Amino acid sequence: MSSPRAEIWERYAAKYTPRRAVNAAGTTTWLNWTQYPDHGPDEAVLGDLRGKRVLELGSGAGANLAHLATLGAVCTGIDIAPSRADLARRTWGYLGGLEFFTADALDFLADTSTTFDVVYSIFGAVWFTDPEALFPLVRKKMSDGGVFAFSQTPAAPQEDRAGQVIWQRHLPVHQWTEQLFAAGFSEVVAETIDAPEPGKLGTVLVHARAA
Repeated sequence: MSSPRAEIWERYAAKYTPRRAVNAAGTTTWLNWTQYPDHGPDEAVLGDLRGKRVLELGSGAGANLAHLATLGAVCTGIDIAPSRADLARRTWGYLGGLEFFTADALDFLADTSTTFDVVYSIFGAVWFTDPEALFPLVRKKMSDGGVFAFSQTPAAPQEDRAGQVIWQRHLPVHQWTEQLFAAGFSEVVAETIDAPEPGKLGTVLVHARAA
């Protein structure tokens, strides 16, 4: 994939620091919704994952998705930076039930014929894609009753710069909720998880059902 957005994310990926081999609980795979190690809820937000078809939008090096594969999910990860899928395959390919692709989230969802039971994004594509375009596509490719979840930092002012290619979508919680209802989701829950230390930035976690 060659596009200005892909090139920017590829440069960002070059700064990647490998994840710890073991977390505080002593496990080698885990899912983390927040920007802080060993903090916040785990994959229980997504429900029972055994046999479920899962899609991660912005899968990076694949660590979160690999954890879900160990729980019996059939997992697909997409990332716009080509090196991410390559690294994820090398690192986690031995697990099985796990595949990674280089793709833009909107393009992948528009083209795939697969229906997913769970779609999620952790500081990933949801944060950088217009929800009016993304959310209806996500809903279209989800099974009824499936779970859609995403996390990122709370809304903050963002200055538009001339020639800017990538924007973070800093919406207030109520706007994320409105966008999800408009796209055909229900049972929307949006919360802000406090940081582990006072004065630090929290994390917004949103999850909903495909109605």
